[in-house]
Amino acid sequence: MTAYDPNNIFAKILRGEFPCYKVYENDHVLAFLDIMPRSPGHTLVIPKAPARNIFDITPDDYAHVIRAAHKIAAACKQAFKADGMTVAQYSEAAGGQVVFHLHMHVMPRHDNVGLLPPASRKEDPKVLEDNATKLIAAL
Repeated sequence: MTAYDPNNIFAKILRGEFPCYKVYENDHVLAFLDIMPRSPGHTLVIPKAPARNIFDITPDDYAHVIRAAHKIAAACKQAFKADGMTVAQYSEAAGGQVVFHLHMHVMPRHDNVGLLPPASRKEDPKVLEDNATKLIAAL
């Protein structure tokens, strides 16, 4: 397996070298909005521990990610009046992973509304700011 790259975009976000629309943070995880969301409120939850994917994260660090994703999903359901939720984690390119720092996708869903294709469009910054404000208020 390929080694963890400390220069991936999420590692840079964790170090404050790249901005994000942060909605939640604790000692173990950071959650922020996806700038190319597949649904309004699409949030990424990442561990602060350097982990490429599910194959090299410790069970304890992964448990922190899962707990945070659970918290974010409940807040997204409320903030975006979602009918359901898609929570996903992709590992390695064959599994659909694009950024090689473990992350969970939390995507609010509405009846009869499909997800946008991955990385299909960059969201307007004002929309992301408004969505971050909604989600933070629900947390």
